[in-house]
Amino acid sequence: MCGIVGIIGKEEVSQRLFDGLKRLEYRGYDSAGICTLGEEGFARRRAEGKLANLREVLEGDPLPGTLGIAHTRWATHGAPNVPNAHPHIAGNVALVVNGIIENFKPLRDELIADGREFLSETDSEVVAHLVDREIEKGASPQDAVAAILSRLHGAFAIAFLFHDHPDRMIGARRGAPLTVGCGEGENYLGSDAIALAPLTQKIAYLEDGDWVVVTRDDFQIYDADNQPVSREVVESGASASAVEKGNYRHFMQKEIFEQPAVVANTLSSYVRPYDGKVALPDNDLDLSAIDRVTIVACGTSFYAGMVAKYWIEQFARVPVDIDVASEFRYRDPVLEKGSLALFISQSGETADTLAALEHSRACGQIIAAVVNVPTSAMAREADLLLPTHAGPEIGVASTKAFTCQLAVLAAFAANLARAKGKLSEEEEREIVKHLQEAPEAINDALGHDDDIQAMAHLVAPARDVLYLGRGPDYPLALEGALKLKEISYIHAEGYAAGEMKHGPIALIDDAVPVIVLAPSGPLFEKTVSNMQEVRARGGKIIFISDAKGLAEAGDGCVATIEMPEAHPLIQPIVYAVPVQLLAYHVAVLKGTDVDQPRNLAKSVTVE
Repeated sequence: MCGIVGIIGKEEVSQRLFDGLKRLEYRGYDSAGICTLGEEGFARRRAEGKLANLREVLEGDPLPGTLGIAHTRWATHGAPNVPNAHPHIAGNVALVVNGIIENFKPLRDELIADGREFLSETDSEVVAHLVDREIEKGASPQDAVAAILSRLHGAFAIAFLFHDHPDRMIGARRGAPLTVGCGEGENYLGSDAIALAPLTQKIAYLEDGDWVVVTRDDFQIYDADNQPVSREVVESGASASAVEKGNYRHFMQKEIFEQPAVVANTLSSYVRPYDGKVALPDNDLDLSAIDRVTIVACGTSFYAGMVAKYWIEQFARVPVDIDVASEFRYRDPVLEKGSLALFISQSGETADTLAALEHSRACGQIIAAVVNVPTSAMAREADLLLPTHAGPEIGVASTKAFTCQLAVLAAFAANLARAKGKLSEEEEREIVKHLQEAPEAINDALGHDDDIQAMAHLVAPARDVLYLGRGPDYPLALEGALKLKEISYIHAEGYAAGEMKHGPIALIDDAVPVIVLAPSGPLFEKTVSNMQEVRARGGKIIFISDAKGLAEAGDGCVATIEMPEAHPLIQPIVYAVPVQLLAYHVAVLKGTDVDQPRNLAKSVTVE
């Protein structure tokens, strides 16, 4: 979602603000802008579309000033055009906002009745006018911000500049993430540590409800009650190289090929090969007392949760409910006190999932969180933090975060099974053995990249594509369809293979590619039987299986993709690779924007 960068220093900041925005491109955006404050007052440059357009504007009309704020916008209220692009200015106040002000309409009506004129269709401009009105009444910038924050409903992060106060900027956080960076003779605001990585490694994370006054030499944080508080300054660990593609054409391609390493790195935190044990991070929870698990997530993380449901119920024999986060609270779920609620999010800041976590906490649930950002809001709220170690994921379409989530969830399922007395020592050693095989199996799967690229032309012309799988491969079918939709803009759907005859088979003809995931094993014959039903109706089948499966059922398919033989436990991790690569190569063939697909954002920080 939208990105924020702010710098208050002693040197010109325009170029560094632009560089910070480049590092936030991965979050998704459709317009961008920068506002600085110099001797001539506010100066602002904005552009619709990609940052290359903003660069052209800046090259033709440079921005002076030693403090400034910058923004990449993902449109919510108002079209993605220049008038709606941030920063917004109202009198003495300039600001950028990440998130949504839910009650902007009555606030806007109030301000219009008060004689205020609006220049955009956005909800964000309302905040600038509210603060400027307080300053016109004689309030200081701090008092003005403190006065209006309690009037705002929604999830947001905001950075403010003040025309008559070039010695400060103010940031505020409610729901959406915001960090303070510490430099020498200058300080910073940023949506995340990656944005600030070239500037500083010293980061303070604002807690929900915090706001901060930042000067060149210091900063002071206040809580939701406007009381001064301290937040620990930590080393962010964010790498300046995290947003470099290296020799790869796209970030998504790079991240797909990083999977053997990052899955191995993740598993090293959970697997004790010498002891034959699966371990979780230190915690005080009695997992043996857990009688029900509720999994909540969005998008790709939801599909990881679907796979986890199979594993937890199979190994630990504990019933699992799973919900899409955006629906969870609104169906008023029955949550028994003391049960475990497990939340999965790459960023740890996903608005729907975070709201569901807060609801579950209020209902007396034990909270576990699988996240890739150990300093995120979900991580800080969790009773049991289960970090992935995927590293920053820049491509909007999740790849390595997904496989690392699966690795963590497999380890959690095994650990819960042991705690429930459902896993013998020998069985646990077997699980450890197979988890250790995952990185090599992923690497073997990546070895078929050229073959997958060569068959992309079979899918690229299609208007509709179906993915089929059974058991844990059903969520993989859903994930494959999602990947293709996200980056190639081809309509695709994933189905449980046995459901084809209950309706979707009506869609089959010789123009519909059908991707079938069917590793050899106990579900193979039934999946192949459903595949034959598709073949009999003219469907063009791309068959993904191991050598044994291809030998048994590969004849008559328009293409096959051979996967390494893998234990059923790690098959979902391995079979994620071909569906990722197929989507990637189809998108490249179609010429779409692979890393920043239209209308999508990396971190969804609004409901």
